Amino acid sequence: MGPVLLTLGLAVLTWVFVVGDLVRRHRPAWHWYLVGYPATACRVVFTWGKVAQLNDLAVAKRPPRGLLGDLVVKGDPLRPVAPRISFPRATRTGLTMVVRLHAGQTPATFLKAADALMHAWKVHAVRVTSPERGIVLLTATATDPLQRPGLASAPAELLSALIGVLESGGAWVMNLRLVPHWLIVGATRSGKSTLLARLITQLASQPVALVGIDCKGGMELGLFARRLSALATCRREAVAVLSALVVDMQDRMSACRAAGVRSIWELSDKARPVPVVVIVDEIAELYLSDGTRESKAEAEQCSTLLLRIGQLGAALGLHLVVAGQRVGSDLGPGVTALRAQLGGRICHRVNDPGTAEMTLGDLNKDAVAVAQSITAEERGVAVCTGPDGGWSRARSHLTPTDEAVTTSRKYAATTPELPAIGRALAGLEGDAK
Repeated sequence: MGPVLLTLGLAVLTWVFVVGDLVRRHRPAWHWYLVGYPATACRVVFTWGKVAQLNDLAVAKRPPRGLLGDLVVKGDPLRPVAPRISFPRATRTGLTMVVRLHAGQTPATFLKAADALMHAWKVHAVRVTSPERGIVLLTATATDPLQRPGLASAPAELLSALIGVLESGGAWVMNLRLVPHWLIVGATRSGKSTLLARLITQLASQPVALVGIDCKGGMELGLFARRLSALATCRREAVAVLSALVVDMQDRMSACRAAGVRSIWELSDKARPVPVVVIVDEIAELYLSDGTRESKAEAEQCSTLLLRIGQLGAALGLHLVVAGQRVGSDLGPGVTALRAQLGGRICHRVNDPGTAEMTLGDLNKDAVAVAQSITAEERGVAVCTGPDGGWSRARSHLTPTDEAVTTSRKYAATTPELPAIGRALAGLEGDAK
């Protein structure tokens, strides 16, 4: 009987391990709720006091004193007391805890202890936020949700593009109606070009004019030329395109003024001009000059024209998506002024800390540190800002070049015409001849 029970027990144990592994790989959310969450919650509860003490999160409590006649009765010796923490609450990707701060404590000490909490609880990451005064919210992510991101869904809206998935598991959406202008940075092979291809693919089916500026001879954006209303492949052409857009912007202003409205979105469908999305690949090519007078003049023109579109274009249906490998003040003062107009920020892996600081530093210092921790193996991973001013790690969906080109050709017949830009580029060709 004994060997039979032993064999049966081993069989059951083996079955449990096999089923557990299958559930972990194919139903990670089930595995987390059944196995991961209970184990992690126990670690949080049983290690909180010690972790708080070792990382200066505990406050020394003054011992109570009392009088008994002429005698001073002392209480317990001085000892550290950890702030109160709620029982860990499970989420789909991890768990959350609410900490009530002691008097005099600030969230800054918890931010410094985030790595220690991550190691103590054996989770992928711990995010520290303060939703209200006196409260700190600790959000622990069990595993990296961006390793195998699923295809999220989002409602189809004009000027809205489903880019990928957020670290929270939600959809990563670039909505140009909510955030009209964007800055995208990333080193070579970081996923920047893939993101631009995804954006063009998402916007191709919409009644939107896409204008490309690619001063590397059109090597990147030229692949989607059939769906672009215009493509500038050098800085001279970029000046002509941007100048025509500024003139068109003045016409849109006049139309809004005549109708007594403050944006084109208040005009009737028939009177509303087509929205325009200007996609600039490698911003540095527009700002750097070779020292000649003509080159400097073109760089200054590009800087001024982009800034005008950034300042006035949102209400007039003119949107900027500016991308580059690096963005720094050494490109000129115009870059800093333009950055202030680009409310949406996306930072992939970058080659220098200055670019991450330039992209995210004026919004959140923590986001800069997270962006600098992105490795070369995490292609497509980026730190992005949201409409509410917060930030998150995210990963763009991989859109193969062939698929993006096919989509551009599919919707080529719906490409809106921009006569003013066409005349400007034709004038350049005439001058060249």
